[in-house]
Amino acid sequence: MDSQFRRKYQRSQMAVVLSLAFALAGFSYNVWRMEVSESNNTTRTACFEILMNLSKLEQLVYAAHYDRDESEGNPRKGWVLVGLIADLSELTDTDVREETVNLKAAWSANWSNLATDRPAADNVVNAIDAVRNKIKVLLRSLN
Repeated sequence: MDSQFRRKYQRSQMAVVLSLAFALAGFSYNVWRMEVSESNNTTRTACFEILMNLSKLEQLVYAAHYDRDESEGNPRKGWVLVGLIADLSELTDTDVREETVNLKAAWSANWSNLATDRPAADNVVNAIDAVRNKIKVLLRSLN
């Protein structure tokens, strides 16, 4: 009777240990999955905000160059947008951050000539398109 009781006791201990191991594994996976999902949601939100601000910046470039509208094409508004885009890019990956640095450099080099110089406007628009393309690649890669 004593050996039969001991075997039952050992089996129940093994069942408890296995149950605890499965519970810990499930909990660990759930925590990891929630962290990945939250990170992806943060990145997606930042990317969508950047895309919206890129379109505003592009509209500003077109207003400055083609319409010669000093109000809608005001470079101070452009600096604010470029700064915001750079700040939001910190929530994305390195490729997007690098392209926003290039956008900021293109804006810095060309903002004063937007109204009169077609290559200046094209440089900024090309930099906007480069950021936009990197964001599309990043969004496709998220799980």
